[in-house]
Amino acid sequence: MTTDTILPPSCRSLRVAVLGAGLMGAPMARNIAAAGCQVSVWNRSADKASALAAPGITPAADPAEAVLNASVILTMLKDANAIAEVMLALPDADSAPAAPVCWLQMSTVGPADMSGLEMLAARKGLTLIDAPVLGTRQPAEAGQLLVLAAGPDSTKEAVQPVLDAVGKATRWLDTAPGKATRLKLALNSWVFALTHGAAESLALARSLGLDPELVADTVRGGPLDTPFFQMKAQAMASGDFTPAFTIDNAVKDSALIVEAALETGVKLDLAEAGLNRYRRVQAQGRGGADMAATFLA
Repeated sequence: MTTDTILPPSCRSLRVAVLGAGLMGAPMARNIAAAGCQVSVWNRSADKASALAAPGITPAADPAEAVLNASVILTMLKDANAIAEVMLALPDADSAPAAPVCWLQMSTVGPADMSGLEMLAARKGLTLIDAPVLGTRQPAEAGQLLVLAAGPDSTKEAVQPVLDAVGKATRWLDTAPGKATRLKLALNSWVFALTHGAAESLALARSLGLDPELVADTVRGGPLDTPFFQMKAQAMASGDFTPAFTIDNAVKDSALIVEAALETGVKLDLAEAGLNRYRRVQAQGRGGADMAATFLA
């Protein structure tokens, strides 16, 4: 039996345009292609898109070429400004009758950005699905991201093969965009609090003349332990800050969290302090390091 015969028809017939081929976008494109979809991929740095060329994956010279004949667009770009710039380069709805139907917006943005993205979707004739993911490079490579989704019920069947390819599960939250983005910021706030907490605990241990690894060893297997803590503590203790999620992205997302909280009248002392820690590391020229490099702050 050939691979083609065992793939679901929805995978075999689906054409997906992936816009953004960074730490997250590149493995997502590979997993979507591995599921049987035909993938076109574009990245601002053309060499990153070219490196993905393989059966089922075609690099594109520009965003408009990438989305040609696609039925799903997936954006995994730096921030709302980058998303808007790229999406504005696509043909408007009135000049592109064959435009893709569904836009999976999977980058992390702020609640304040959603109205602009919805207007962009309407202008381009797309149905916007708010679908940020929880996870970093390693889960992206393994196709084990958790997808938070909010969009019309009518889109679920069309995009589910893509979501299944990149994630271990999809949590549909609402029929209109926005709720998934808000939940993603709340979850990221917890992720950053864990990371900074681990960093300060290990840094304190070191300053007291202890081996930082003693902290992770002592809590291992107990009620205070998590796999995430062990992973980040190991990176901090070893000084290996190979990026899974960069300091630059942590600064961006932390700023979104603080901004969203201020707009709702909530004071987030830990989030504000964490943003300052990430900015200190960024000022050291380590913006491309993993967020565990908060240990160096």
